[in-house]
Amino acid sequence: MRIRIFLMTAGLMACTTINTAQACEICNQSESQTNEMHFKASSHAPIGVMGDHRHKAGEWMLSYRFKHMEMAGNRDGTDDLSVADVLTYANPNPGPANLRVVPTKMGMDMHMFGAMYAPTDWLTLMAMGMYMDKDMDHITYNMPATAELGRFTTRAKGWGDTSFTGLVRLYEDGTHKLHLNAGVSVPTGSIKEEDEVLTPMNTRTTLRLPYAMQLGTGTYDALPGVTYSGHDEKWIWGAQYSARIPLEDENDQGYAWGNKHSVSAWAGYEWAPWISTSARLTGTRQGKIKGSDSQIAAPVQTADPENYGGRALDLGLGVNLLGTRGALKGQRVAFEIEAPLYRDLNGPQLETDWTATVGWQYAF
Repeated sequence: MRIRIFLMTAGLMACTTINTAQACEICNQSESQTNEMHFKASSHAPIGVMGDHRHKAGEWMLSYRFKHMEMAGNRDGTDDLSVADVLTYANPNPGPANLRVVPTKMGMDMHMFGAMYAPTDWLTLMAMGMYMDKDMDHITYNMPATAELGRFTTRAKGWGDTSFTGLVRLYEDGTHKLHLNAGVSVPTGSIKEEDEVLTPMNTRTTLRLPYAMQLGTGTYDALPGVTYSGHDEKWIWGAQYSARIPLEDENDQGYAWGNKHSVSAWAGYEWAPWISTSARLTGTRQGKIKGSDSQIAAPVQTADPENYGGRALDLGLGVNLLGTRGALKGQRVAFEIEAPLYRDLNGPQLETDWTATVGWQYAF
């Protein structure tokens, strides 16, 4: 039923935007200004923003992004937690009454491969696939929590979910652009990843990894959003709302990730046509996981669906570089690093230390 509602809504939006496109022929009056911006480093948002721009009819763009995220230390709400603090939390799964395995660090690498094509000036289509590599370090304690038994690392890697998005022009003039983001995420990532763990009984066994270590959501997800951007001779600015909303109540393992909503705003300055720098603020809110996977039942915080989601605010600083002549014309290289300003987590959870994204884009 939710998929049917989503498809009907997308159809209505498409019909509306066709009329909007016909009514916005005035946009052609600013075509020369738009083309001029197209060949500036500042014509794109920071590399960490997805679906930020459209293309001219018949134009393609290929992209690759590498994103690395480091997480360390635990938090509940806005309070930092020690390992001893985490061991006092109740274990909702079979086994000891309290948690006995504590995550201390997590790293995640994401390789994102994208393609964009514009069949018309008012519509750009985008597809993105992702290869992920995750690892998480843990400490295991004995049943009474009086002694550390050892440390271990779990790892999961493989293809994640795949997304398909349409970027539909709503308004455009020589200074301002506004478009609709309407997409869907297809559950191509595994949600049955396993690895060897050290148990509180001082034995090693292979178990299904917690939700954070899986490679996909297991559900079809709607990816709605809206993006605004503006520019003058040297300055650029923009904002984007985006969301990830499951279209199914649960996946085939019995759970669904909580709704995720993000708002991002950025500003940048063009030092020369080939280089610009940017600053970006991103606020995110995500709900807890609904339901549970009966195979994820270890005495560790990441095995509890309640310990997911929360609120976050991040600051990103970036640089965009553009090739303007010869074989490099139209090729972009960009970098952005993000750090947390605020965290209010449904804990206990590992908290993000920093995130870095580097990307390459080529339009033709």
